[in-house]
Amino acid sequence: MLHFYRILLCFLLITSNAFSQKENSSFQVVPLGVKGGIDEKNLSAYLLAPINTKDFICLDAGTINAGIEKAIENKVFKVSTSEVLKKYIKGYLISHAHLDHVSGLIINSPADSSKTVYATQKCMEMMENHYFNDQTWANFGDKGPGFPLKKYHFQTLNIREETPISNTKMAVKAFPLSHVNPFESTAFLVKNDSSYALYLGDTGPDEVEKSNNLRNLWTSIAPLIKAKQLKGIFIEVSFPNEQPDKFLFGHLTPNYLMKELHVLEDLAGKGSLKNFKIIITHLKPPTKNISKIKEQLKNQNDLRLMIIYPEQGKKFEL
Repeated sequence: MLHFYRILLCFLLITSNAFSQKENSSFQVVPLGVKGGIDEKNLSAYLLAPINTKDFICLDAGTINAGIEKAIENKVFKVSTSEVLKKYIKGYLISHAHLDHVSGLIINSPADSSKTVYATQKCMEMMENHYFNDQTWANFGDKGPGFPLKKYHFQTLNIREETPISNTKMAVKAFPLSHVNPFESTAFLVKNDSSYALYLGDTGPDEVEKSNNLRNLWTSIAPLIKAKQLKGIFIEVSFPNEQPDKFLFGHLTPNYLMKELHVLEDLAGKGSLKNFKIIITHLKPPTKNISKIKEQLKNQNDLRLMIIYPEQGKKFEL
């Protein structure tokens, strides 16, 4: 009988631990594209949904179709590519209108279903004037040049104003970033109940951009880190440390990322970033540079961050 109770106790501890781990996750992430640069089959796009739902928002949209196919290969999705595109993706959050962040949205728009595209005013104007303009591409939006087909609802986000994400229980707040000053990119703070995830589009460091955008963003999210409500930060590192400042083109290196995260730790409290999830995005080929970036981040990780390198089509949780 004693042996039975020991087994029962072990079972309860294991299941309790598994349940608590699952309970701690608030979001599921399916990367559809993870790189910057020239690989058109694997450019920035991340599906984010509340845990145990299929209500995804797509954070940027560089690669869509190829990423969904990769996720299906990995058995993340058990339905067709078309069904994921039309039914699972509820909308798009576009950080800036560079082609490596919007080409998947544009190319897949004829096969897509009606949904909302969210962006700040300048980003939306670029997409309307240069892409969905009835010349470069048909206007699948509900405003802008030419004949709007009204498949997509183009919703402009006001900076620092919380906006509900249609057909999900999530909401988003946009923050400005500098991507070769004065060109603007965007950070999206996504809320699910009392939990948050932060996604940054392309950004250079404040020091190089002559900007306070990152410091202002860190100041805004520091209380969420203190309260352990922020589940992770998606942030780019495009080049190794050897890249000269004048050739950063509004991007980060391992050195600049760590400088910025030290600013965040100063605001959130010493030790607040230990084991905190930092998801590295926008790694630029060649492979030797990506390997160098990973090695440099490992060597400079004095904050003891949990650094995650997402892989196309492989789901993880936050």
